[in-house]
Amino acid sequence: MTDLEYQNLAENVLEAVEMACDRLNDESDVDIDNQRTGGMITLSFANRSQIIINLQKPLQEIWMAAKAGGFHYKFNSGQWLDTKDASEFFANLSRYASEQAAQPLVFSAGA
Repeated sequence: MTDLEYQNLAENVLEAVEMACDRLNDESDVDIDNQRTGGMITLSFANRSQIIINLQKPLQEIWMAAKAGGFHYKFNSGQWLDTKDASEFFANLSRYASEQAAQPLVFSAGA
């Protein structure tokens, strides 16, 4: 994958996360504050826990840090997959955000 392809695919992920936060805040009583600085988004929850998602351009990865741990995702077969267990980025973000918000939340590539 070229650097430009990586940048476009990774930016799509960050935009989808931002749109999903807006949708979740509008449709539920969850309060997720999302702040973006360049290639990094910080999701802050009401209990003051955070999830941080950032782009790792030299490695062409997306990294996520949550209470559950730190995770690295690489684009493969049309999805961002965890480099250790091949689980999918948005499925994991949904699970970790749900745990930290103490309610079910769904994030997807289509926001």
